[in-house]
Amino acid sequence: MRPGWDEIFMAQAELMARRSTCLRRKVGAVLVRDNRAIASGYNGPPSGLAHCDERGGCLREQLKVPSGHRQEICRALHAEQNVVLQLAITGLSGRDTTLYVTHFPCFTCAKMLVQLGVRRIVYREGYPDDFSAELLREAGIATEQFRKVL
Repeated sequence: MRPGWDEIFMAQAELMARRSTCLRRKVGAVLVRDNRAIASGYNGPPSGLAHCDERGGCLREQLKVPSGHRQEICRALHAEQNVVLQLAITGLSGRDTTLYVTHFPCFTCAKMLVQLGVRRIVYREGYPDDFSAELLREAGIATEQFRKVL
């Protein structure tokens, strides 16, 4: 059976997540316009910096910080942030795009995606941040949980 576009691009996001070195959650993202991937990213530290496993572990785990909280003490950039930065490097626009991401965006990433001009977000798994869903609704961005068709 021929896969649909959502299935193709979600598979690409899942493949990007495999590049992540995050010890808590591996996240991948692919930004698409007109059924063409224009940027991709995964969560991890800025280029050239040590990964958490090289520094003795995840600080948020060590401090027992619940998922979705105290993101400012995480060394990693989120997959969505890396997508936005990739657009900045290449000079491409994110306006009128669809983001395929393995996990629903956090509030910080949701604000960035609104500003970028994303129109639709397809995600595989939820994320414990109700504020982001509210913000995306207010901005008129469609969000859909991916359900693989068998």
